[in-house]
Amino acid sequence: MKILYLSYDGITDQLGQSQVLPYLTGLSDRGHHIHLISCEKPGRFEKFRNTIESLIKKTKITWHPLTYHKSPPVLSTIIDINQIHKKAFALQKQFQFDIVHCRSYITPFIGLAMKKKFGVKFIFDMRGFYADERVDGKIWNLKNPLFANIYRYFKKKEKEFLINADHIVSLTYTAEKILQNFKLNGENKLPITVIPCCADLNLFNFNNYNDETKSVVRKNLNINSDAFVLTYLGAIGTWYMLDEMIDFFANLISEKKDAVFLFITNESPELINQHASQKNISLSQLRIVSAQRNEVPQYLSVTDVSVFFIVPTFSKKASSPTKQGELMGMGIPIICNAGVGDTDYIVNQTNCGFVLNNFEKSDFEKAAKQIDAIKNLDKEKIREGAQQFYSLEKGVEKYDEIYKAIGKN
Repeated sequence: MKILYLSYDGITDQLGQSQVLPYLTGLSDRGHHIHLISCEKPGRFEKFRNTIESLIKKTKITWHPLTYHKSPPVLSTIIDINQIHKKAFALQKQFQFDIVHCRSYITPFIGLAMKKKFGVKFIFDMRGFYADERVDGKIWNLKNPLFANIYRYFKKKEKEFLINADHIVSLTYTAEKILQNFKLNGENKLPITVIPCCADLNLFNFNNYNDETKSVVRKNLNINSDAFVLTYLGAIGTWYMLDEMIDFFANLISEKKDAVFLFITNESPELINQHASQKNISLSQLRIVSAQRNEVPQYLSVTDVSVFFIVPTFSKKASSPTKQGELMGMGIPIICNAGVGDTDYIVNQTNCGFVLNNFEKSDFEKAAKQIDAIKNLDKEKIREGAQQFYSLEKGVEKYDEIYKAIGKN
């Protein structure tokens, strides 16, 4: 198939490198010719352009990077929609694509317009409940008439995208159930395939690291060979509950006095240190490292247990944390909370960790008292769970099936 793939996220962003490019590379290997339009942040584009170009050099992917505009609010998004629209229509006239694959909620404005004008098949790859996420994350305050109108507009467009899409991709079965209950398509089911945020399980594989390499990592991080390591992987911000994770660590110290809390993140160490100090956590028990994607597994290799707590709002029912598949691929047990996408279901189904239903001190104490049992869960079985739910190959196969199914109609 000839595919036009539209991503508002930059491919030079870490998200683009982990959740766009690996799928497209796999689909290219299956014979699809892909033209990729993305909006790139200038700083990251300058830094990583050559890296991306080298990765796609031998594929059937043609990259058309555009500049991402951050400000002014709202107007900058309109500017970006217009430039994607102009580029996409010009490419369509040149290449006559079979399918326009639209990631998240900004690019479907262009995808639906292309379907109506050119008859191109339109895939709405949702990635979550965008408008509700902006409200739940306190980015759009509905008491402000401007944001209230924007929210209503996006919910109206969401319905239009869902009804008109030739196929819909949801990250979670929880979200699929919610969408099907909307009855947007009368009594007929919406054409939805669930594909979570998959992981490169060749990269995230604990078998790549032996005791010697792990010993070197511990030494470089100044972590004793017998110290217990709790790890948090990823960004810290709107959705990730830093205070609650530090509260859990405080309870863990009562069971493991020499425990170290390792943060693998590109966020500011000052922010983490400030929150830890407010909770009377000694900074000597924290390690904070910034890592490129290919460096992350080596740091994860010294982890005993990983933790992530995510605000359990309505919009998060459609979320699939990228970190979950990566951690499971490394055979790392997880402590997380319920109410976020399919996360708790997968943890319980694969017996790969512990799920908290609340964030009370008693919940933290209960998990901390079971920490040795959690730590000793079978690494190979945890990895098998990752292969069952988060295999990149299975994700690529599902996208390939979607392309072939709607491309024939």
